[in-house]
Amino acid sequence: MKVLITFFLLVFNLTLFAQSNQFAGEYSRSLSEKEKHTIEYKLTLNPDGTFVFHSYSKLQDGNPTEDNKYGKGKWSAKDNLITFSANKKEDLDSKYTLDFNNSTARFITKNSRDKSDKVVKTKLQFLKSEIFWMNSIDVFKL
Repeated sequence: MKVLITFFLLVFNLTLFAQSNQFAGEYSRSLSEKEKHTIEYKLTLNPDGTFVFHSYSKLQDGNPTEDNKYGKGKWSAKDNLITFSANKKEDLDSKYTLDFNNSTARFITKNSRDKSDKVVKTKLQFLKSEIFWMNSIDVFKL
């Protein structure tokens, strides 16, 4: 009986791990306008449930003209929703200033049952965030 329970727990944990691997990876987005403005986002979701975010902007008439912003913390998935959190004591410092608490993104990919030729890029679409410019941002899986 103990062996059977251990087996079921092992299978259950492997299933959970496999589902988070679906979301884990690097996501990116680059926006530019004829060498005048560049905005780049890079988000890395690690399989261990941590993430790192980097935003780079170079604006021709901006002040400052170049800016780097960083964030890190933990992520978790339920269905196709990714929830981000940051521990203010451990994850925020002089470099990592973006607080991703209360941020949520939807994982979007082509449905496995869809046999059409329609191309759907795998992406994360931010639904809500206390970082105002992150709302409605799409980052695509590399």
